[in-house]
Amino acid sequence: MGMQINRYPNGDIKRRLQLMSEYAINKILDVGANEGQYAQKIRKLGFRGKIISFEPLSTAFIKLSENARKDKNWSVNNYALGNEDNTGVINVAGNSYSSSLLEMLETHKTAAPESKYIGREGIIIKKPDSIFYQFYRANDKVILKIDTQGFEKNVLDGALESLKSILIIQLETSIIPLYNSELILPDMIKFLDQQDFGLIAIENEFENPGNHHLLQVNCIFLNNNLVTNI
Repeated sequence: MGMQINRYPNGDIKRRLQLMSEYAINKILDVGANEGQYAQKIRKLGFRGKIISFEPLSTAFIKLSENARKDKNWSVNNYALGNEDNTGVINVAGNSYSSSLLEMLETHKTAAPESKYIGREGIIIKKPDSIFYQFYRANDKVILKIDTQGFEKNVLDGALESLKSILIIQLETSIIPLYNSELILPDMIKFLDQQDFGLIAIENEFENPGNHHLLQVNCIFLNNNLVTNI
């Protein structure tokens, strides 16, 4: 029948769960939360630790707040994270989750026409280093998940001090540029290697449905300095 039955979870999802268990993860910083899709999925997979979500878009934040309302270990924050404490203007995408502080390139629009920008919105931006110790406690085992549509390097630049206490980074990165000025895969690996984070997994994320070229992947990096102390 052209179908296959597999045990769930498997593949990438199983690996994520195993990593979270092996490194005793108890806190997730969910940067670029949109409506809370990532947090909801990780809850369904059994994670019971604290989730702190960050989402600057007003409409997405309303839905994020509703989704988190009954979860006492899930807090939400209505601002973006970046490389400075400032205000900014975010481009609002037609599909919401492709919204970005960066200009979208034609490669992205061609692959996903529904993602084209339909407006702009003023937002607050904070450096991770400015807010990290509001949420971090000694001996926390933290995942920093970043899904900010090309703005990932800016988030990391604002977190250079915080990264010393973060065990795992999970982020989206493009194979070819999809947003103006974004850091693509080889350069992101090199940059995080300089921060002593080693790449331990790559997962398929976004492809061009017209030619099936893979455009974006999820990468998982491990803090080599903290692993030696576990």
